[in-house]
Amino acid sequence: MSTLVYSDVLPGGKHWSLTMRRNHRLRLVGVEGGANAGMLFYNPINLLERYNAPDTLKCQHTFKLTQGHCLYSDMGRIFCSIVTDTAGWHDTVCGSSTKAMVASRWGEASYQVHRNDWQQNGRDSFLVEAAKYGMGRRDLAANVNWFSKVATDEAGRMTFDTAAKAGAVIELRFEMDTLVLFHTCPHPLDPSPAYPRKPVRFEILEGEPAALDDNCRLSAPENGRGFENNRIFHAGCGCC
Repeated sequence: MSTLVYSDVLPGGKHWSLTMRRNHRLRLVGVEGGANAGMLFYNPINLLERYNAPDTLKCQHTFKLTQGHCLYSDMGRIFCSIVTDTAGWHDTVCGSSTKAMVASRWGEASYQVHRNDWQQNGRDSFLVEAAKYGMGRRDLAANVNWFSKVATDEAGRMTFDTAAKAGAVIELRFEMDTLVLFHTCPHPLDPSPAYPRKPVRFEILEGEPAALDDNCRLSAPENGRGFENNRIFHAGCGCC
């Protein structure tokens, strides 16, 4: 049983950050169809430990993320597990939009002229949030893009396939305390004719730890080892 602690809506084209506590859950809801939520993860007591997209994909033999998958740090630990997913496909290879991308696709709209309607991009949004914790460009890693599906053709070219429908939900259970940076800026391959401003509702919930027969723990052999690494970490047997 999960207990709601806090909820809010992050408007489209904005950014935020927070520290999620171990065993708490972060539920994301695409309020309208076409949402994108870029996200990065860090260990708040050692910011050098951050989300590792290649390890997350290769150890679970997948190109996408969905229910049953775990998200790994570059030290072999699990930041969080996907316990609910009604969208079914989330991108973790395309990275973030940049200022140049946004200007080329939708034109320039600066804060000085357009105020809160200016057109932000994913990379700069991450940098603003990272700076709050003493981090900079060298601390950014490949990020997750929740609610966005990317397909590849026979030549390996990636295309924006579909975005999640209105009301799509993904829920993350955090297996360790985790600093979360996220934004609602457009996916770098989004073909929308106008700059998409799609809000995402986020809810923080108290919850129970993963059981021994938890689906995320058992969905891949490496996940069992990842949970064991977390157990050792929380036992105080080493923080590196």
